[in-house]
Amino acid sequence: MNVLLKASRLTKRYDGRGGCVDVDLDVYPGEVLCIVGESGSGKSTLLNALALRSEIDSGTLTYTTREEESLDLLTLNEPRKRLLSRTEWGFVHQNARDGLRRNVSAGANIGEPLMAIGARHYGKLRETASDWMGRVELDASRIDELPSAFSGGMQQRLQIARNLVTGPRLVFMDEPTAGLDVSVQARLLDLLRTLTSKLHLAAVIVTHDIGVARLLAHRLMVMKDGRVVESGLTDQVLDDPQHPYTQTLVASVLPV
Repeated sequence: MNVLLKASRLTKRYDGRGGCVDVDLDVYPGEVLCIVGESGSGKSTLLNALALRSEIDSGTLTYTTREEESLDLLTLNEPRKRLLSRTEWGFVHQNARDGLRRNVSAGANIGEPLMAIGARHYGKLRETASDWMGRVELDASRIDELPSAFSGGMQQRLQIARNLVTGPRLVFMDEPTAGLDVSVQARLLDLLRTLTSKLHLAAVIVTHDIGVARLLAHRLMVMKDGRVVESGLTDQVLDDPQHPYTQTLVASVLPV
């Protein structure tokens, strides 16, 4: 199986300090990779670098398209980057309001990404938006309501629908369950697990919550001070952590 996204010695520095330093990773089609660590560990910096949302200082980053074309992401021009982000990638923000158009309806939020790649038939756009509202467990009768009319958990599900409607192969998620009530988190996690499996969707998810990683991830990377200190299969890392930092991180929430 071809690697979908591959990074080698990826480095992003801030004022001479390493936000993330010499990171190597592979993401395969249909695989969920979680990046965990405390606040300031560099995990969000790494996520933004992988998603081309910030400039990368050094290293290599490649992506294999649907047509099996290997792209050097660090040399792509801006139009090609935009096309990639609209067709093959998605990005789910921690705060749903950052990933939604707040002045247009729920249906328009879902339909806009399709319009950006050429869809124009209003009836089909509305039908697709309605279908996706159902897929993310939102009441399709609320299709004409603004995002502000929805709860925080509902807004996050709406943002997920907006990202998945174009059929991406890879989605980046930045703390997708942070700030939500425990019961709302549980429903959202169950939804994410179902969607990634059913759609054979690859995902790179940043979280500080070991429980989220345990539930969603096939593989786990642990970051500290901008570097990856441990990685491996999720159960392997969490049940038998090798690095002292990982041991401390796991013991704080999952007694060993």
